Amino acid sequence: MISRFASWARSSFRSLPSRLAVSAGLLAAGALVVLVPAHTAHARAAAAGDIPTSVVHQPVEPKYELRLHHLHTGESLDVVYRVGDTYIPAAMAELNHFLRDHRTQDASHYDPREFDLLHSIMAKLGKPNGEIDIVCGYRTPWSNNFLRTRSANTGVAQHSQHMLAKAIDIRVPGVTTRHLQETALSFHAGGVGYYPISQFVHVDVGPVRQWSFGGRGE
Repeated sequence: MISRFASWARSSFRSLPSRLAVSAGLLAAGALVVLVPAHTAHARAAAAGDIPTSVVHQPVEPKYELRLHHLHTGESLDVVYRVGDTYIPAAMAELNHFLRDHRTQDASHYDPREFDLLHSIMAKLGKPNGEIDIVCGYRTPWSNNFLRTRSANTGVAQHSQHMLAKAIDIRVPGVTTRHLQETALSFHAGGVGYYPISQFVHVDVGPVRQWSFGGRGE
């Protein structure tokens, strides 16, 4: 009778879903089969230290931060503008206001690739937490024309990327203008202008090109 029961139990177990685990014990007086849900068996075994437990760690998304100081307004800004692949709307609004045309106080909507380029430049310079001096950000058409007409040769383009909110003129304290230019050029990400007299570098995310201007820019 006992052997017939054990045979039936073994046959029944083979037809059970794989999520059930079996713990079988043979008693001196007969055979006893105990059926236990697999997840319960796993939890008990882990608690007993028979199998290792694992913790699932969510990957930490990188944060993109910029520290800026505007030479015309005297304002400073330290902002995380992007986390992973997501740009933060409130931070973008802060940057747009910070980089406004300081003559007219008009702001625009910057191409976020410009901020990524600045972030990459600082990382390559070995100054990921360094501050960038802003010489010029966004320009209205009026402001751009004003700069162009100050003298016969100003180095200001008629169709400047500044008017499209795709360009920023920068300095980085402790970094020579030449080294800053070479670093910006290494990305092949847009236009790079070298202004050794005024000691700043123009970086934009427009067409790839480069130039030098020996006079005084803004």
